[in-house]
Amino acid sequence: MKYTTVLFDLDGTLTKSEEGITRSALYAAEQMGFTGYTKEQFMAFIGPPLYASFQKICGMTPEQAEEAILIYRSRFSTIGWAENEVYPGIAQLMRSLKKNGAKIAIATAKPQEFAEKIAKKFGFAPYLEAIVGPGFGNKHESKAAIVKKAMDLLGGVPVMVGDRCFDIDGGKANGIDTIGVCYGYGTREELESAGATYVVDTVGELTDVLLDDSPRAKGIFITIEGVDGCGKTTQREALLAHLRELGWEIQLTREPGGDEMAEKIREMILDPANTAITDLTEAYLYAASRAQNVHALVIPALDKGRAVVCDRFVDSSIAYQGGGRRLGTERVARINAEAVDGCMPDITVYLRMEPEKALSRRLSASEPDRLEREKASFFERTYMGYEELYAKEENRARVITVDASRSIEEVSKQMIELFDEKLWALEG
Repeated sequence: MKYTTVLFDLDGTLTKSEEGITRSALYAAEQMGFTGYTKEQFMAFIGPPLYASFQKICGMTPEQAEEAILIYRSRFSTIGWAENEVYPGIAQLMRSLKKNGAKIAIATAKPQEFAEKIAKKFGFAPYLEAIVGPGFGNKHESKAAIVKKAMDLLGGVPVMVGDRCFDIDGGKANGIDTIGVCYGYGTREELESAGATYVVDTVGELTDVLLDDSPRAKGIFITIEGVDGCGKTTQREALLAHLRELGWEIQLTREPGGDEMAEKIREMILDPANTAITDLTEAYLYAASRAQNVHALVIPALDKGRAVVCDRFVDSSIAYQGGGRRLGTERVARINAEAVDGCMPDITVYLRMEPEKALSRRLSASEPDRLEREKASFFERTYMGYEELYAKEENRARVITVDASRSIEEVSKQMIELFDEKLWALEG
């Protein structure tokens, strides 16, 4: 890599932050009696210091601007900072930079306290060496001064990445290369006029400039498990929304199923008319579908650095066929060993629910498939298969267990909190 230290602007470079900034600025202006402005007009608040923006856009006096900033922060500190979303691909980029030994910092005009909260909530913290921004009382600190602070802290061969002319000016003032990103709130014309060393249109292009021919980090493999009716579909959607918020590009798949071939096997397994399928045949059909899914979808997506989310994986076979069908968990694990080809989940979300309650939920939702027509004792054995599997020491590191019997909102909250803890631990 050409650069060993990467300094990122925050708003418009790492996060799409317009909602929180413009709403908070509009709120402050209205509270001060400056009305009639639109969200589009206040997009100009993204990038430059608030003190200058309130004067330039609203025509406030310096004293009024200081009062407006206090009102702005009263809303932003409680609501606005979280009205944010990471640009897709940023998570992969940061992981790859870290893998290749780069030092990463945020250098922002946003107050440092807010930048630190955002970095923690949206998943940057594990990758960062430093977060540099002004204190609340330092309204005149320039971007050049902020960039210099970050450079002094990290050393190396630095580059400044940002979406506005202020970021480019800050880097140039310190004699370092700069990369302007057009996917944020600036324009190509603005960035080129400012003299950016490179101007890119997408996170993918930014990745290519920063990493060049250095290896990209592998993605992360996430599976969701639990007995039928435990709420996997609902909680999967909550997890997907959270991953998008963190800036992950996602490959969603399921088992049995995945690509076209694996889906055909799924139809065969779950068709209620296929009563002649033996227990052992069923286990091999699941393994066949899994082998296809792993090689056609899972591994290629992980190679591209994506987050792969799979609704069920090999643990389901161990619980359902090994426990429920009484084929033996070790036997089913051996059948699947070649199918998974060493590709095991980094994180498994286990939605734990007593089988009687779970199946009652499931059967009230739709017509049961072939497996769901089994007796209650089958699901009890399946549940115990999960419990025994996740009690093993070798599985504890990847599994988060969530009490799925509570309300949807409570389950989602616990799942995301535990998931973030596991992810950050995994990222080091």
